[in-house]
Amino acid sequence: MRKTNRRTFLALAGTTLLSACGSNTVRTGNPPPSTAYSAGVTKPKPKPVDLAQWYHPYPEAGVQEAVTRYAAAYQKSKVAVQWNPDDYETKLNAALQAGPVPDIFEGQVTVDRVRQNLLVPLDDVIGPVRGDFNPSVLAARTVDGKVYGIPQALDTQVLFYRKSFLQEAGVQPPQTLDELVDAAKKLSKDGVKGLFAGNDAGAAALAGPLLWSAGLDYVKDGKSVGFDDPRAATVFAKLHELNGSLLLGASTDWADPLPFIDGLTAMQWTWLWNLPKIQDTVKDDFGVLAFPRLDAAGAPSVPVSGLSAMVHSKSLNPNAAKDFVKWLWLERTDFQQEFATRFGFHLPARLSVLDKVAAAADAAKLVKENGRAAGPLWTPTANTALVDALGRIARDGADPVAETKAAVEAVKAELGRLAA
Repeated sequence: MRKTNRRTFLALAGTTLLSACGSNTVRTGNPPPSTAYSAGVTKPKPKPVDLAQWYHPYPEAGVQEAVTRYAAAYQKSKVAVQWNPDDYETKLNAALQAGPVPDIFEGQVTVDRVRQNLLVPLDDVIGPVRGDFNPSVLAARTVDGKVYGIPQALDTQVLFYRKSFLQEAGVQPPQTLDELVDAAKKLSKDGVKGLFAGNDAGAAALAGPLLWSAGLDYVKDGKSVGFDDPRAATVFAKLHELNGSLLLGASTDWADPLPFIDGLTAMQWTWLWNLPKIQDTVKDDFGVLAFPRLDAAGAPSVPVSGLSAMVHSKSLNPNAAKDFVKWLWLERTDFQQEFATRFGFHLPARLSVLDKVAAAADAAKLVKENGRAAGPLWTPTANTALVDALGRIARDGADPVAETKAAVEAVKAELGRLAA
């Protein structure tokens, strides 16, 4: 069976079509409110509601024990944690269609799940603390103006750079895209390349950051292509300008910090969760940056992603499930901090909790000021169209205007499908 871990799971766009297969599982909870009791007969005290909570398999040791402990600490309902080590997405999709298990589960908020009425809106749950989340993070969990997922923890990507390499080359940490192109050229010498952003020349990893650097987005106004703009071709052309300074053909891809640690590249775009490994090897000879802006009309950015806690609409006890989600992911800030920081270097989703993590001070600033996320309308089909176009621009020098136009048309078609 195929294994799915945190890193591969986060790489999924979360828009797999939901399977219609699965087994019907029936559970009993409290008697329905309409149950009648004869006069003089004492109504029994309601029993704690049984809830099933599903997780995908986290690779970090201790996560399963921690989430089981969290569930056991809850007093209002009995919560059974189910760990799903094999092909979580396929199993989850089948279960959501069949119902009523699971009551609570983690994953990505997708338009398909909302359109099929599989998710319970959580605006009333998150309402009092909505302002304690990065707006882009919440937007990624919002469909048709309703929030369907509560962020559990965050992961972000940043630009790592070797301080000594930049100092020797007389290069300042780049703040604009042109400065990044220039720095990468100057740093490419003596067998070292200036930048590593993936063996595909950065097409997949940098699609979002390039758009945001120009003040654009994947989707705008919740309905239209966010890069149907001449500035998109301009910023995409910068990726081709970087090509000669990019490390290509590395033994691992951009999510692995090994090329940076081994000194094969002066700068690398990778996940922040690699920070402890980088610290262990290069000590303090590194810094982190957001992806630079194109110009004053654009903005620096760090992509922010993570899984959400959601409530299944077919749950026999949706209100009890919502109460548990509220308790764990909004009220128990101690559990939230532990979940994010004790089992690998991740970030608490709530900004007030993030402020308490001293080791993540720089990352917290980047997330607060520059955190951006792709929304539920950005599907794998749309992403493939854009990434393929970027790849041809970056590697082959294809016409940025023509490639951007083709990608825009493909994404328009996909957005039309979602709106139908």
